[in-house]
Amino acid sequence: MELGGVGIWSGQLRADTPEVADAAAELDELGYTAMWVPGGHAGDVLGDCRRLLDASNHAVVATGILNLWVKDAADVAADHHTLTAAHPRRFLLGVGVSHAVLVDHLSPGAYTQPVRVTRSYLDALDATATPVPHGELALAALGPRMLELARDRTAGAHPYLVPPEHSAIARAALGDERLLLPEQAVALADDADTGRALARQHLSIYLQLPNYANNWRRLGFGEDDLADGGSDRLVDTIVAWGDEAAIAARVQAHLDAGADHVCIQVLTEGGFTVVPRAEWRRLAPALVGLRRPT
Repeated sequence: MELGGVGIWSGQLRADTPEVADAAAELDELGYTAMWVPGGHAGDVLGDCRRLLDASNHAVVATGILNLWVKDAADVAADHHTLTAAHPRRFLLGVGVSHAVLVDHLSPGAYTQPVRVTRSYLDALDATATPVPHGELALAALGPRMLELARDRTAGAHPYLVPPEHSAIARAALGDERLLLPEQAVALADDADTGRALARQHLSIYLQLPNYANNWRRLGFGEDDLADGGSDRLVDTIVAWGDEAAIAARVQAHLDAGADHVCIQVLTEGGFTVVPRAEWRRLAPALVGLRRPT
């Protein structure tokens, strides 16, 4: 699967509403190359992907990510086969191991050895009656071992909440033949106070999740950076805020560091209750057309 340029990462796109169908068609027309939706612990994420595929004509639809603890590999492979038969080369299955605090909340003690569990899930996908082609499969990956697994077993990696510095590290780990597809949170804001407030609101839950905190530590952030809602340095590094030019510069920095595609998650005061169509439209002229240097 060829996937470049800039896409949209949005939990709002999982809603089964006429507005979301209209938004999917518009994103396609605006030139965004992919629509990414979170998997989480609830709902039929692949059914939600089918609606987005049906509503659009060109953009790839991807899960960012499907939680491997939630859905059986055989069922996922069968659903993948159905989606790709109807929409060839337009669906990317992003799979991830989630977080201990979330998994253990539902099944106490279940979360253990994430790399081994992920490898076993990939084995199960391979062993189904309709295996998922590795070229249509990506892995949520932050640390070295998960990036290596993404390199060896899938089309590439989908890192979440990472700066361009991580994209350079991930590209080195993946090599030249795998896709690197980072998410970048962004906030259109006229001043630092507004931008950082939106960023801290977004980061509040993630600061409590060890997978992200440990990755930020690997990037050189200390305990002071992770405390009290995150330091300005951490917030400014992880969330791109400012005008269209500032956000485009951050996206291009990922592409310059080796990313093939960047999916932006637009933060607004409405959170997940508002589909940020106005922001998507406003950003499109600055973002659509950005590409990884050749």
